[in-house]
Amino acid sequence: MTTLPAGGLSEARDEGERAALLEAGRLLFARPWAFRTATQTLELLPPPEGIEVALAGRSNVGKSSLTNALAGQKALARVSVTPGRTKQLNFFSAPEVPLTLVDMPGYGYAKASKLVKEDWQGLMFDYLRGRPNLRRVLLLLDARIDTKSSDRAVMTLLDKAAVPFQLVLTKADGVKPPDLAKRLAEVQGLARRHPAGHPLVLVTSSETGLGMDELRAELAALA
Repeated sequence: MTTLPAGGLSEARDEGERAALLEAGRLLFARPWAFRTATQTLELLPPPEGIEVALAGRSNVGKSSLTNALAGQKALARVSVTPGRTKQLNFFSAPEVPLTLVDMPGYGYAKASKLVKEDWQGLMFDYLRGRPNLRRVLLLLDARIDTKSSDRAVMTLLDKAAVPFQLVLTKADGVKPPDLAKRLAEVQGLARRHPAGHPLVLVTSSETGLGMDELRAELAALA
């Protein structure tokens, strides 16, 4: 029996371990994932059971679409056409799976007066810093555009909170291969410069399914 490397694909020593991780990820999300609860206050957070992985990113970066693609569902997470509409922590889980996905409110919407809104710095930072079972944050970046100041501010905030984060490029189907390679190299450099940054940057597309197997495998390693 192949042992799953706890560090995920970046620590897979051979094709056997990589294949085992990919299969574990497939099985993890073959279960019926569903919306569990939502809250806007720390007092109403569900009990810290199992492992939590939070999805963070700018408004309209594709957090809900990525959640749906991971679970192979079209409407697990609500996809809003209005950037910045989500204002609460949304929890998703599946039966007999020790992993909960937490969809965080977007930040850095163009109409905001500051790089990272005060409510994100308040409630969201308190959640990040104080949640004992939060294992990792998936910080989503749009592959089609340059990294924004608000993204860099959140990376610094995650360093400060001592919360490990992994950068995930979204909407890669909208970028030509040479431009995508350049964008990936830039983001890999960003990850290396942050103490809390994970070395493996994932490239994904919720439209085509690109990178979903690898992302599922990373989550399976945590679970």
